[in-house]
Amino acid sequence: MVSETVSTKLSRLTEQAKEHPQRVFTMLHHLIDLELLEEAYRRLRKSAAAGVDGVTAQQYEADLEDNLIDLRRRVYDNHYRAQPVRRVWIEKEDGKQRGLGIPALEDKILQRAVAMVLGCIYEEMFYDFSYGFRPKRSAHQALDTLREQCFKIRVSSIIDADISSFFDDIDHAQLREFIERRVKDGVIKRLIGKWLKAGIMEGERIYYADNGTPQGGVISPLLANIYLHYVLDEWYEQEVKPHLKGRSFLIRYADDFVMGFEDEADVRRFYEVLPKRFARYGLTIHAQKTRLVSFKRPPRDHKTRGGLGTFDFLGMTHYWSRSQRGAWVVKRKTSAKKLRRTLKRHWQWCRSNRHMPVHEQHAKLAVKLRGHYGYFGLRGNYEMLGVVYRGVVRGWRYWLGRRTRQGYIPLAAFDLFLARYPLPKPRIMHPF
Repeated sequence: MVSETVSTKLSRLTEQAKEHPQRVFTMLHHLIDLELLEEAYRRLRKSAAAGVDGVTAQQYEADLEDNLIDLRRRVYDNHYRAQPVRRVWIEKEDGKQRGLGIPALEDKILQRAVAMVLGCIYEEMFYDFSYGFRPKRSAHQALDTLREQCFKIRVSSIIDADISSFFDDIDHAQLREFIERRVKDGVIKRLIGKWLKAGIMEGERIYYADNGTPQGGVISPLLANIYLHYVLDEWYEQEVKPHLKGRSFLIRYADDFVMGFEDEADVRRFYEVLPKRFARYGLTIHAQKTRLVSFKRPPRDHKTRGGLGTFDFLGMTHYWSRSQRGAWVVKRKTSAKKLRRTLKRHWQWCRSNRHMPVHEQHAKLAVKLRGHYGYFGLRGNYEMLGVVYRGVVRGWRYWLGRRTRQGYIPLAAFDLFLARYPLPKPRIMHPF
């Protein structure tokens, strides 16, 4: 639980930002005191991998108070030095790899503290249609709002946008200019500059990027939201929307966003100017992955789903379909790309862990399935949940069978096995 002192200070800052939306804050670093650093440390995930210095949370916590006092002193004396970010690579859905940055523990503590302070200011600025990495907001809220907006404005077209290498292409100078519109505290600006210029370590090699924020950095999501707030959100709300003939909407989750338009002439004009707007700030709209989709509600006498447009957003495919009462509604199902990735990942897990004790395999697979249902268990998506369940059962049976002398487990025998080690059945977790 947040201490009363920290909560009071942050609440007071939030109120100031709300009452004075044009105010530029010049004195904020005094809020980064021992109590705030302790709260920032408490919010970190202690099991996360260590950075380049190899220091773990357990080691740091052994002398936590003295370590935080020393960290605060170095920040105030300008002796703090950000350490290079350790980069690891993870596989993307398309088979390519994405770099993930792992900052040192002390850098993560300080980044969390600064993000807590800046979040009080920028949360009062961000628009309601921005959902990614914000308190009390979730991907499911974004999905529900998207569905509601498609009905509300009688959407005719959808822009399904993709920003190429967004986190790698953020312009440092432009980001600093955006931040200075609200924050001119020299200590805060200097800290952000150090994190942006800290360098990236791969193996024994360190290199320094002129652009971008490392994915995995604690403060990176907030910096990304600030950048896109000015590049996209504010531009759309203040300059684009007032000049449209029909109604429109924007739903953004971090760097993933979709836009809907009532008037077809509006969407064509906007589709042409969108890449130019992003190029002005060093960003690229992916030409192949960004699509203009016709998404009109079908007429009442439309007999089949044939010829109707679909688009993917946050792992779900959105499409028009008949409700049980016969009305046309927007439904969601797990996207084909996400489904393939999920099945492949579970199959590989069963293969890699086939020699693990059965009760441990059962416990971990149950957790994986519950996590999948927790996100993808939307109303209307039961069939896709069943595909994943059957895929997990099939993979588990196959790789457990490789442990036997026969090389396989008969179906009847595996049914008895599942009765003893039942896996969670598909379940709709978000019915409304």
